[in-house]
Amino acid sequence: MSYRITWIEAQCSFEATPDESVLDAARRAGVVLPSACEFGGCGTCRVKLSQGRVRYEAMPDALSQEEADAGYALLCQARACSDLLLSTERVLDAPAPVRRRQVRVVRTQALSPDVTRLVLAFNDGEPWAFRPGQYLNVLTGDAGPRSFSMACLPDQRAGEVELHIRRIDGGHFTHMRLSRLHPGDRLEVEAPMGGFGYHEEDYRPVVMVATGTGIAPLRSMLGQMLASGDTPPVELYWGGRTQTSLYLHDELTALASRHDDFRYVPVLSRPDGAWGGARGYVQDAVLADHPDLSEHALYLCGSPVMIADARRAFLANGASARYLYADSFTFQHHMPVVAAA
Repeated sequence: MSYRITWIEAQCSFEATPDESVLDAARRAGVVLPSACEFGGCGTCRVKLSQGRVRYEAMPDALSQEEADAGYALLCQARACSDLLLSTERVLDAPAPVRRRQVRVVRTQALSPDVTRLVLAFNDGEPWAFRPGQYLNVLTGDAGPRSFSMACLPDQRAGEVELHIRRIDGGHFTHMRLSRLHPGDRLEVEAPMGGFGYHEEDYRPVVMVATGTGIAPLRSMLGQMLASGDTPPVELYWGGRTQTSLYLHDELTALASRHDDFRYVPVLSRPDGAWGGARGYVQDAVLADHPDLSEHALYLCGSPVMIADARRAFLANGASARYLYADSFTFQHHMPVVAAA
């Protein structure tokens, strides 16, 4: 038995059996749908089901029951139970195809005891083409790719890209290789990747929520949004354990002082007695300020635990699944490279 899967925007169809994921079926048919981690942790393959039903062996982390009830599905985990009509209308287009490229290290800088700024440039001097919110994969051979979001705006002049990398104890790249990198060293990357980014068509008040280095893609998006001069009010809630976790605190405080429509709220879960700001979990700080989120667009980036908890809490307090976007920082992403046109 097989079911007919129709992708509205691409005006194409393919067959899927009940025992395979819709994403695997698409790949078997040569259809390239948005995807990234492929184990339900990031939400890149999230679509709206206009018709049909799917099932999951276990509910994926990046999809709440409320979102599933509203007709959303994650194709990397969904199994078809009928013919499907699916839409990717809320998926942002990439400005460039994914390519495998050689880069050189420009510089490294410690931003905190466990976060390093890594600046890269293409060996051929080409500028970086990406949409704020996207990430790249550093290829590490048999150890697999390591994914890091771009923390800067695309810079056509300098031709550089900035990453914020948190050290994972024992991590092949973040612990063992990163500390040994020097200017001029070469790496291989896949870029640009991912479907996360600002949906300007929403034009509703924005609440951004980050933990740890989840601030990186939001910083890139903020740069784009605030530079446009035509953006709705934006609030950024950034959560960490202690003050050293908020390694861009001074920068964001200064940014808020220059823009009347931007508010920055730092939140610490383990503050010392001198801390005068918000305390506890970052999602709880959002709800303390916004008990009704029905009029907001929400962008979540950081740990899978925070994103799962925030999804449930925000949807229970009026947020619409249609305007809730998330990029979960899982340790690895796996995605085939699409050949450049």
